[in-house]
Amino acid sequence: MTRVLVTDSLQEVGVEALRAEGLRVDVVPTLPPVELAQRIGPYAGLVVRSATKVTAEVIDAAHALKVIGRAGVGLDNVDVEAASRRGIVCMNTPGGNTIAATEHTWALLLALARKLPQAHAHLRGGKWERERFLGTELYGKTLGVLGLGRIGAEVARRAQAFAMTVVAYDPYLASEVAQRLGVALVDLETLCRRADFVTVHLPLTKETRGLIGAPQLRLMKDGARLVNCARGGIVDETALAAAIQAGKVAGAALDVFEREPPWGSPVLDLESVVVTPHLGASTEEAQTAVAVAIAQQVADLLLRGVVRHAANAPSVDPETLRELAPYLTLMGKLGAFLGQVASGRMTEIRLTYAGEVAGLATEPLTVTFLRGLLAAILEETVTDVNAPYLARQRGLRVVESKTPVWDAYASLVGAELRTDAGTFQVAGTLFHRREPRIVQVDGFGMEARPEGWLLVATNDDVPGVVGRIGTLFGANGINIAGMQLGREVPGGRAVSILSLDGPVPDAVLREIRALPHIRSAALVRL
Repeated sequence: MTRVLVTDSLQEVGVEALRAEGLRVDVVPTLPPVELAQRIGPYAGLVVRSATKVTAEVIDAAHALKVIGRAGVGLDNVDVEAASRRGIVCMNTPGGNTIAATEHTWALLLALARKLPQAHAHLRGGKWERERFLGTELYGKTLGVLGLGRIGAEVARRAQAFAMTVVAYDPYLASEVAQRLGVALVDLETLCRRADFVTVHLPLTKETRGLIGAPQLRLMKDGARLVNCARGGIVDETALAAAIQAGKVAGAALDVFEREPPWGSPVLDLESVVVTPHLGASTEEAQTAVAVAIAQQVADLLLRGVVRHAANAPSVDPETLRELAPYLTLMGKLGAFLGQVASGRMTEIRLTYAGEVAGLATEPLTVTFLRGLLAAILEETVTDVNAPYLARQRGLRVVESKTPVWDAYASLVGAELRTDAGTFQVAGTLFHRREPRIVQVDGFGMEARPEGWLLVATNDDVPGVVGRIGTLFGANGINIAGMQLGREVPGGRAVSILSLDGPVPDAVLREIRALPHIRSAALVRL
């Protein structure tokens, strides 16, 4: 009998759904990685929530494991890369907590506006001080929404019931999608200046970490209020505490923190800050929904070979998968490359399949490309199942074309991404039918391995540019493992791809961008 191990406090309805499929289910409390590694050996399926850490050591000990199911959205507690190397499918339940997180956002926003937790505490303490808790109305106010993904969009819809004006910052959303929501897209500075209330619904990335810091708080209206139910680290808690103490910001409501638990955070000492212990997804309905969903997904894979909402596996039959496998690797890398070098709101992606690859089933290849592209910019886990939906949701038009003959290579895939900031292009192929290569960037021919850390720079083709980059790297202990160059004509434009042994600190990247003759520079991790 196929065995499934369930850890953490999964709702009983999910456990029973697994057993109803004829699976043998063992339920244990949350286990530390060392104990989980000792237990996991005979199990084909593992179902967890957020408390269990599925580390590489656990996965190495999981000799029979075929699927890891996360009852929730994030897979931060699962080493997906280690699982992928072992051929273990990692699944989640996207959308299961959307309504819960949306409603919690509004609960915090209303509690913040009317000072409800403070009034409650004072009354329970034997004090009747009505004048102390004068609140503010939402009616006619401006709500600034940072991020219009699933949750941000639902928050924006509900703002209409309060007759609020909604402005939003989302650099990757097409303007027509925002228009359908009745939302005005603005830049971050404008949002900070206009909003009476600001609510955060962005992913935590290197670009969004500290996005709301002292400079942004200074731009806000006197008496503005801030809500964060998204990810800790997007809001600089020290800067927020200082802005509240100075009287610039009237208050904040936080469900997430830079460190959790947030002991020692300066915001905990402020009466005008409402806090909850990461409860955004904590409703009976959300927990039931994700428990049932993950049980069905795990059973489908183990018993019927059906893959749904997988973060690391295409939904294709085994024979087709074997044929497409090297191209799937290539497409994921090309998408991730463009997602990290491009800027602006994405409006259209054009994929061209040329040569032998044009005769294959290209739909899974396109989906894998979209997964790589969108995973670089979105908060939610992007899978082969939801990537096309997310592209449509964000107004990204996908255009495919095929040509059966290509002179230079047996197969070539070209990708052209159009945004409101310009057009970004990359092309790739397979060497020896299995080794991915980037052979063109923005029209410049080259040959680069799409792996590890890459610095992608465009510059004027004049002597000394690459040398100055190398000098900067040497001074900061950054080793260059390889370098590829492409150019138009001598003295024209050029593109450089430098393979690195590790990441480039933000400060060094800023120095590179400030060098003479450098037009752009982006750090890419593949």
